[in-house]
This record gives sequence, structure tokens and C-alpha cells, in this order.
Amino acid sequence: MAEVPRNFRLLEELEQGEKGSSDGYCSYGLTNSDDILMYNWTASILGPLNTPFENRLYQVLLHCDDNYPRQPPNVRFITRINLPGVNQSTGEVDIRAIEYLDKWKSSYTIHMVLKALFTKMSRKESRLAQPAEHSVYATIPRPLTK
Repeated sequence: MAEVPRNFRLLEELEQGEKGSSDGYCSYGLTNSDDILMYNWTASILGPLNTPFENRLYQVLLHCDDNYPRQPPNVRFITRINLPGVNQSTGEVDIRAIEYLDKWKSSYTIHMVLKALFTKMSRKESRLAQPAEHSVYATIPRPLTK
């Protein structure tokens, strides 16, 4: 089967992200509309009900380098979060700790990554005390790269 070119694939994902998730827990799009190579994405995840994340909106950065979708995007929270698999100093997500990222396939999408983060937030082992609402990581490093 022929591989869809990176930019066509990302245009499809951009369209899906701008329409929003049918289940209402996330939205995503390009960080900068002038990013013609579609490297940097910003997403919002609404915290799951009946969890410490409830009624909170979490901002996430994703970087899709030239190897996307053959390799997963790099993912980092902007909003502080206490979640297994997220570096507490930088907000970077450990790909080994998140479904889809850990065994990445080129058919996986940004939406699937966000769904995996939402699902992880819903799990019992993730019910940890959270940082103050609206707090962000002290410094947002340069754009994510591989």
C-alpha cells in the first residue's frame, strides 16, 4: 500500500482537529497558521469527569518532525500536570508511558495520542494531587524536536 505524503496526512489531521472531537474532550490545530510544514501543534484536553483533572483545561504542545507519521510526535504539556509518564520539571511526555506512543504505527494520529492522554488521566493510578489550577511549566523550552 502506498504511503500518503506527510503534508497530505497532516492536512487531514488539521481538518479533523479544527472540527473538534465528537466526544468533546479535545481540540487541536497548528500553533502558528504560518507553519506551512505543519511542525508545531497545540492541543487542549478537558479533564475527565470524576477525576482530579475535572473542570480543568490542559494545554499540550506536539511536534511532528519530518519523520512523522513514521515516528510519533514529541509531546509536552504546557499546563502543569501530575500524571505518570510526564516529566514534572518540563512537562515532556515519556513515549514509553503512553498508549500508541509506546508502540507507534504510521496509521496512528494526533487525535489518538490525545485520546490516550485523556484515557490515562481517567485511570485509577493517575488520581494524584494536582498542581494549582492555571499553573504552567516555568519555562517553555524551544519548540520540541527529536
